[in-house]
Amino acid sequence: MEISSTTTEYDRLIARHHAMRLRRQILAPAQSFPTAPVGASAGHLAGTGTAGGYGDGGYGDGGYGSGGHDAAADQRTIRDGLGPVTPFAGLIDHLYAFMFRRRPYLRALFPDSMEFQQAHLERMFDHLIENLHDPVRLSATLNRLGRDHRKLGVRPVHYEAFEEALREALRHRAGSRWNADVEGAWVRMLRFAVRSMVDGAESALTEPPYWHATVVGHERRRPDLAVLRVRTGEPYPYRAGQYGTVEHPMLPHTWRQYSMGCAPRADNELEFHVRRTGPGGVSEALVEHTAVGARLRLGPPRGTLMPEDGTRDLLLVAGGTGLAPMKAIVGELVEHRPRGRRVHLFVGARARADLYDWPALAELGGRKPWLELIPVPDDAAGGPAGVGGRLAEAVSRAGDWSEHLACVSGPAGLVDEVRARLAASGLPAARIHHDPVLGRF
Repeated sequence: MEISSTTTEYDRLIARHHAMRLRRQILAPAQSFPTAPVGASAGHLAGTGTAGGYGDGGYGDGGYGSGGHDAAADQRTIRDGLGPVTPFAGLIDHLYAFMFRRRPYLRALFPDSMEFQQAHLERMFDHLIENLHDPVRLSATLNRLGRDHRKLGVRPVHYEAFEEALREALRHRAGSRWNADVEGAWVRMLRFAVRSMVDGAESALTEPPYWHATVVGHERRRPDLAVLRVRTGEPYPYRAGQYGTVEHPMLPHTWRQYSMGCAPRADNELEFHVRRTGPGGVSEALVEHTAVGARLRLGPPRGTLMPEDGTRDLLLVAGGTGLAPMKAIVGELVEHRPRGRRVHLFVGARARADLYDWPALAELGGRKPWLELIPVPDDAAGGPAGVGGRLAEAVSRAGDWSEHLACVSGPAGLVDEVRARLAASGLPAARIHHDPVLGRF
């Protein structure tokens, strides 16, 4: 049997990575682990983490913090040099073209359509540059991203190829206007991100990179929307308000994010609310081409929508299938609600007929006096205060929320509008919870 040269090169790279990792472990002094600030590993900040290199140990120049480079200075350098390399769409096109041409075996790690992946990377670059001045907080986000990327089969050695392609793309786009200072800042930022992601992946080695799930229920609530119930073979360790990524067998390597619509259950059953967003994607496959017995894969749970503070009353605001995490939070409170805590749930939709899960909610609200349900269809005319009109307006009109904790979920524009109105009415931003944009990668 003939072995392709690309497969041979891939095997050499993986063997090299494992050999150098073993070498670092053998040479590392015992009992010499540095102490990191709370919320970050020392490897993130000083260049001494387990991801000490892409595979050859030459990775120590990207640290930020004590003894490392100045993250805020790199942020300024990158921003000052953005002109020649933006918009990022062209940069990313060249990056992937170069990477797949040089290392074609990496193409198998990506979905057939690269459109979503390219948009993802654009948002990633924006997020890194915007938050680089705060590496401790940024590393926490990247830890979670690295943990989630295990499901893609990404290894630390693959980031070496990505850095090579990024350098090539930056030089190509900028041409004669490029300089070593800007390239150095970009590379340090990338290496910091990689190190944080690898640390996150390695911290989760005791859990699966993904979970197998079997569809046990599939209900079409609207022509474009289905509620799926799935059961995993082993416990899926999520909390109410979190979301997970789902892969459908029709679209291998293509993962999309959906919130769990129920609190954790002893029988390992989960619920997803899926609206078909366009042709040919995961949402269409789940709504149109999935039946009981189908097999899916779930990536690790993510998100921090459920507030830790259990003393304040809750304001929950959901638009569209953003209802799913709110339903899970309410389900959790049914079982574990602190005495005296009240919950107000506003549910928005384009029309009253689009309130797809209202009967189940109404039945629950009728049995729980601490739960107030307020439907807000856009097509409602008149009615009691707080019921008609846009969801954000209805919430702001309905009362004084300044002493509450708020959770908001739904389309990005709706979330931004509700957050702005709540903040303007006196609710501190720290008590308005929502999943960040990066969390939806």
